[in-house]
Amino acid sequence: MRPTAARQGSLREHNLGLVLRTVLESDASPSRADVAAATGLTKATVSALVDRLVAGGLLAELAPAPALRAGRPAVPLAAPVGTVAALGAEVNVDYLGVRVLDLSGAVLHERLVHGDYRSSDPATVLARLAGLVDEAAAATSGTRLAGTALALPGLVDRGVGPLRLAPNLGWRDVDVVTLLAASSDVLAAHPPALANEADLAARAEAAARREDPTFVYVSGEVGIGAAMVLDGRILAGRHGWAGELGHTLVADGRPLEAVAGQDAMLRAAGMEPVAGIDALAAAADDGDEAALRAIAAAGELLGHALANVVNLLDISDVVLGGSYARLASHLREPVLAALGAHVLAAPWAPPTVDVARAASVPALDGAALTVLAGVIDDPSGWLAPEVASP
Repeated sequence: MRPTAARQGSLREHNLGLVLRTVLESDASPSRADVAAATGLTKATVSALVDRLVAGGLLAELAPAPALRAGRPAVPLAAPVGTVAALGAEVNVDYLGVRVLDLSGAVLHERLVHGDYRSSDPATVLARLAGLVDEAAAATSGTRLAGTALALPGLVDRGVGPLRLAPNLGWRDVDVVTLLAASSDVLAAHPPALANEADLAARAEAAARREDPTFVYVSGEVGIGAAMVLDGRILAGRHGWAGELGHTLVADGRPLEAVAGQDAMLRAAGMEPVAGIDALAAAADDGDEAALRAIAAAGELLGHALANVVNLLDISDVVLGGSYARLASHLREPVLAALGAHVLAAPWAPPTVDVARAASVPALDGAALTVLAGVIDDPSGWLAPEVASP
């Protein structure tokens, strides 16, 4: 595609997004003058753009700060609460979830329903999820819904799908968007963007650690997913299928999740999978030797698989998420020991193993943040016509 010159209108829309992003990503509540200094735009330009964003409900003005010198006091700017929001949803092996976030990051609604969805019927499960989405939309009816996104535990073609394969659900070639639209007017009007659960969880984690946004995120559930994050961007691969760490072959040719996933650890500890990860963690915390051995063995194998990832990609920082975060006090050391033993560059760039900082069920946040990123990238599309242009 041939490059085209930037026209005045496109430059103006770029600057509108720049101002909005600068305010939303600030650790403080900047004034118009602060935004001008941070962006290099003139104070007059920033003031005009801020006025549009405030009128459109994408920014909020706070009470003026006390003046330190003569003149008009500075008016701090912040993300508004409850004006524009996004809905993130997730289908996983043992739960369905929805969460609504607004531009400030506030959770306006959340619902998590536990169940066993192994070898389930896609239409039945997605109809249940659609009901949760409609409930969330009704609970936040005073807020403009920017869109929806859905996290799935499997291979998702980029964008709107279909879901190619979710082994632990027993789903293959499922047209998720069409099934959801048949069960929900909200999802018919706002078709969800689909993505892998680990990728969306990693997106939430990247937002939580903006000062160090390069890492390998590992999502431990019944299955094991991973996402590679480089400078805050998810390396999803050509089709969006990268990160299927659980299907890495270890231990005599068995896939990693068969020997180090949540169910595998519970069985190795002499517990039934339905007991759940909290029961395993409680047993380990109480010093139960079978539980400790099961976690340590899983950690060693997980470390072997991650060493391959680190050697291949040169990303040496690992973040444990999902059920692995719950077990981190027992899992971290065997993972770290295996990385230290098998990562070639370890003497010069020692691997690290950290615990996820994002909220619980982070894929819900990541899904909502994906939608809100579109608002921030193109804010003019969310302004009323009377404020869409100066």
